[in-house]
Amino acid sequence: MIRINEKINVKEVRAIDETGANLGVIETSEALRLAKEKGLDLVEISPMAMPPVVKIISFDKYRYQEEKKWKKQRATQKIQEMKQVQISVREAAHDLGVKAVRVNKFLGAGNKVEVLLNLRGREKAHQDLAKTKLRDFIKTVDPEHKILSDIKWTGRGFNIQIVKK
Repeated sequence: MIRINEKINVKEVRAIDETGANLGVIETSEALRLAKEKGLDLVEISPMAMPPVVKIISFDKYRYQEEKKWKKQRATQKIQEMKQVQISVREAAHDLGVKAVRVNKFLGAGNKVEVLLNLRGREKAHQDLAKTKLRDFIKTVDPEHKILSDIKWTGRGFNIQIVKK
């Protein structure tokens, strides 16, 4: 929460005027008086600094600048979505091929892919066979991928995460 004007309840602050010039450490009441003389607000920029840093600026202008900075930062982020593909120990080779094509499509779109191999009932006794099946499936995926996390036991089966190189 951004504190402005009278809501700033500390004795001294480090003040910056509207042009960006440093006014030094002054009393809060003095900084507030300077802001009122200029018809602007006293906005707390850095509340955790000792003493807190305040700026003499229009609060609407400050809020606009912060929102603009936040939107620019958000636009430059690369968003990766996690996609999941489930396979089974009992699945036929053709079905695995179809799912490998789906994994390639997800990787081509720039998404992370989590391949799940769930085990049911007596299949849990043959975990080594399940790991082999999962490794073989990963080998059928387009070779331009990187394994993010190695094969992990999740309680119901195994999973592995891959991403495009």
